[in-house]
Amino acid sequence: MPSPQHEAVVQMLESQPRPEAPPSLQESRAGFEAMAGQFGAPQELRSEATLAGGVPAEWIDMPESSPDRLVLYLHGGGYVIGSISTHRGLVARIARTSAARGLSVDYRLAPEDPFPAAVEDAVAAYRFALASGFEPSKIAIAGDSAGGGLTLATLLALRDAGDPLPAAGVCLSPWTDLEGTGASALDPDTRDPMIQLEGLREMGRHYLGDVDARHPHAAPLYARYEGLPPLFLLVGTRELLYDDTTRVAERARTAGVDVTLEVGEGLIHVWPFFGEQVPESVASVARIGEFVRKHTS
Repeated sequence: MPSPQHEAVVQMLESQPRPEAPPSLQESRAGFEAMAGQFGAPQELRSEATLAGGVPAEWIDMPESSPDRLVLYLHGGGYVIGSISTHRGLVARIARTSAARGLSVDYRLAPEDPFPAAVEDAVAAYRFALASGFEPSKIAIAGDSAGGGLTLATLLALRDAGDPLPAAGVCLSPWTDLEGTGASALDPDTRDPMIQLEGLREMGRHYLGDVDARHPHAAPLYARYEGLPPLFLLVGTRELLYDDTTRVAERARTAGVDVTLEVGEGLIHVWPFFGEQVPESVASVARIGEFVRKHTS
């Protein structure tokens, strides 16, 4: 059963006033920045801006960070909103439990830069990490929501290009079906205050442009998973994207991939985002760290 702290976040999100007219793109981006700021970041984190293969990025270090272990992080936000700053706290907490450095990537957003810009930027950032001296066996790629889908797309793009693959992938509530065809997305009883189906589909249209909605590097639900490294997939039963995750887990396992699937009973979209006051967030970030340490040791 969800904790009172988790339910307090749900209540806070549900109580947000609904604008009479759809917000502009800039208003949506500013609103997400403001919402994310409520969850804070560890005071002990150290950050430094960089260019990762020409892509704006940020090193994030915690006292526990090992200099030779890396979590390359791809933020969520439907490929349209979100930034390094919205996810700094989450990346820092994952870096701490993973005993790794974080490299948070500010990939290009749609509609200004539609697919495949985000995939190109994530691949460039990974190649930058290799050029910076990190061994593939010491790197995990991670992301949430659209960033979780982008994590899968990046692994697929790297595999297809013949690059050495990282040790693991971590996907928090990944968005893998841009059309919203899953049973959980179509169920009128699904109530997740973080995302709504029509808004999700609109973001998908912004991201896809003229590309096929089932291109495997845009919608990884339709990809072949042979040869990918171990995956940690996390999703809540209260999520619109529940079936985005469970269908990918099934496809990846069928392809022989080592999959760890964590299902949060009664939890909403990307609950690890909610910080250190929500016990489910703390517990899941700890398990993510354990998974990363296991596969990058």
